[in-house]
Amino acid sequence: MVHDAAGYHLSVDGAPFFVKGAGLDGGDPTALAARGANAFRTWHTDIGTAGKAMLDRAQALGLHVALGLEMSAPRHGFDYGDARAIAQQQEKMRAVVLRYKDHPAVLAWVVGNELNLWSKDARVWDAVESATKMIHALDPNHPVLTPLAGLDPAVVAEVKARAPSLDLLGIQLYGDLAQLPEKLQAAQWTGPYLVTEFGPVGYWESAKTPWEAPLEEDSEAKAAGLLSRYQHVIAADTRQCLGSFVFLWGQKQERTATWFGMFLSSGEATPSVDVMEYAWRGRWPANRAPALQSLQIDGRSAAQGVVLAPGVAASAHVAVSDPEGDPLAIAWTTRLESAAHTGGGDREDLPLSVPVGFRADPLQRDTVHWHAPRRPGAYRLFVEVRDGQGHAAYANLPFLVQPAKK
Repeated sequence: MVHDAAGYHLSVDGAPFFVKGAGLDGGDPTALAARGANAFRTWHTDIGTAGKAMLDRAQALGLHVALGLEMSAPRHGFDYGDARAIAQQQEKMRAVVLRYKDHPAVLAWVVGNELNLWSKDARVWDAVESATKMIHALDPNHPVLTPLAGLDPAVVAEVKARAPSLDLLGIQLYGDLAQLPEKLQAAQWTGPYLVTEFGPVGYWESAKTPWEAPLEEDSEAKAAGLLSRYQHVIAADTRQCLGSFVFLWGQKQERTATWFGMFLSSGEATPSVDVMEYAWRGRWPANRAPALQSLQIDGRSAAQGVVLAPGVAASAHVAVSDPEGDPLAIAWTTRLESAAHTGGGDREDLPLSVPVGFRADPLQRDTVHWHAPRRPGAYRLFVEVRDGQGHAAYANLPFLVQPAKK
């Protein structure tokens, strides 16, 4: 890492390196490289052959990797007052560093992830400091960082006081990434940083229905938000920001199956992938994902709090189009609303699907008729639109089923 009159920047093979990356939790990074990225980050590192194969594949594609070193989070019950447990944990990290430190694809070491989430145990930063010193002794050629959930001034002060050997901070913000310049000033962080996670408006910061179901942006709105925040915040900071990793280059269930993943579970790329290619390369892909807007049930949007009587006939409508005029296939699903209360990316189960008898409208391809579930409760309507070229758009709308008041 270099600090000069222009600010901070990473150096790879003697040349400045601005990270244009994504979070990748397994899977093949081929598409990531093809879209114009130069790096990806992980949250853990397999010490066996899988880790070596991942790094070899990254090198072949011209990608660099910020390798995650697992540290148990206080919110999961790890006791940072247990010296023996801390030593055992650090020894595992030591083995990983020794195994991979000389691989040409390694970019940086990422110690833990969001260790401040739902925790005020400042002792965790003592363990981060110990791990950082260990890594520096073994590998002086790659910087070390730890990612924070948000950018709370009190947390940053603790990190600066207890883990001064860190080379930079990882900052993880979603909808509130737009406020990063003000947050940096409030936290008095003048050093370098990577945005180690950024993405759409999160479920913890979104608007909610009267029954507390979070409102998820559709794929079009997510893509627009990603591009705006990337251009106006990440790319605009040429003094402290070393680049970013968009979240998530893949698919996962977190409140919904589409909230953070940039691909559908069936593999299609969404508009978020297209806008990141534009951000990284400065040009749009030859064939782009479909556009989707205005999902409604009986003419009402998610923000209006859709409530249906059990078994009542209903219609759903969505406006769809495709930039290249590709023929579109529309798929509808209804699922139970997620009951998860996890955070920080912890594992969740996909809610059960609920059959509602979807019938396509013979005159309007964007409309479907169905009947509300008969069991009262919270549900969510999902729509996915595919262009047959490996691209898709999506939206969902939470609704409540309850008997009409007498």
